[in-house]
Amino acid sequence: MKRAPAGKRRSGRCRAAPARPAALPFALLLLLAAPRPAARAEDALAYKIVDYEETGGRVDVLTQVASADQDIGPDFHIGVTLINDAISGASPTGVRAPAGSDQVPVDTLTDHRKAWEVDVARQFERVRATLGVSESREHDYVSRGGSFNTLTDFNEKNTTLLAGVAAHDDDVKTYTSPSRLYVPKHVFNAILGVTQLLDPRTSVTFDVTWGRETGDLNDQYKLVEKTEELVPGSFFPLAFLENLPDTRSMADAYASINRAYPELNGALEASYRFYDDTFGIVANTVELQWLQKAGAHLTVAPSVRFYEQNAADFYYYNLDDTPIVPTHAPNPDAPHYSSDYRLSSLYAVTGGLKLTYKWNERIQMDVAYDQYRMRGRDGVTPQSAYPVANILSAGAKISW
Repeated sequence: MKRAPAGKRRSGRCRAAPARPAALPFALLLLLAAPRPAARAEDALAYKIVDYEETGGRVDVLTQVASADQDIGPDFHIGVTLINDAISGASPTGVRAPAGSDQVPVDTLTDHRKAWEVDVARQFERVRATLGVSESREHDYVSRGGSFNTLTDFNEKNTTLLAGVAAHDDDVKTYTSPSRLYVPKHVFNAILGVTQLLDPRTSVTFDVTWGRETGDLNDQYKLVEKTEELVPGSFFPLAFLENLPDTRSMADAYASINRAYPELNGALEASYRFYDDTFGIVANTVELQWLQKAGAHLTVAPSVRFYEQNAADFYYYNLDDTPIVPTHAPNPDAPHYSSDYRLSSLYAVTGGLKLTYKWNERIQMDVAYDQYRMRGRDGVTPQSAYPVANILSAGAKISW
């Protein structure tokens, strides 16, 4: 139903994740985003539940994730992840607010998403290679993907090189094509990065990622409004489906530093991400997290994240002040336009707190709360379009 929002947390490897994570704008990415994979994954069973709820009756997503990791012999490791999303609520349609009001119209939505991913890793002398496959299904969207990643150790394991690729082919159910029910979408991503241990307390990471999407990139639930003269002297606002390009290239550069402070029983994680794409969006993300040991079993981790982006080249609150003549069905060769607030000029701030309790060497539990606030900055799009969300999560892991 929706594109992933701007400002998502990054993953530490190329994943065959679905191109469109249902209506889950932030919670699933918070949940699945992980640090760079370790040289050796532990054997474990884990379960996490995340409730993402936008205020004002907007999007509500309840996500459950179960995962299992197991060594198979001395060199192989397998990981299985199952995901279930229950989605409901309402989202802005893209139509402008009625005259005299600053409340943008919304439309209700419900959906159910099921997804799975399987990773198989092989440890060689200095290289760990991981092959992954995945599938995600909604009522109007099916995504199937694969990924391949390698981690190579150098310099007595003080330097690690990450290289990976991922691709998936999606089938998007459409209501605008008279000749076929589903239209295709294809995505390819590649990542190259390095992690360097500077001293026993400090490590740094640098990654460069490139991606490309082709096919049907429109959100068929998003509209654009333009006032037209239907009969001489009579003007009426009409709604049209958004019309996006059928190709999008994306690139980002990511840098992070992790620094331990044994004298404080804590550690700092800081990161910066620069993003650019052919839609014309340029974005910056800064994230800080402090991990504080509080006794023998508890870790307290407050975090803050800042995100900002400019608008896509073809974002318009409405088309009245443009010469664009909208088409009645999406056409990539026609002028491009969208009133999806996620493509507007905006910023977002996320603040959160996570508590992790390690009962013993095998049992670990965690609970977290994040608040996500997005605000527009173009001075035209009403602030009612931008969500405020509360995100609660809880999880448990048993390892051996």
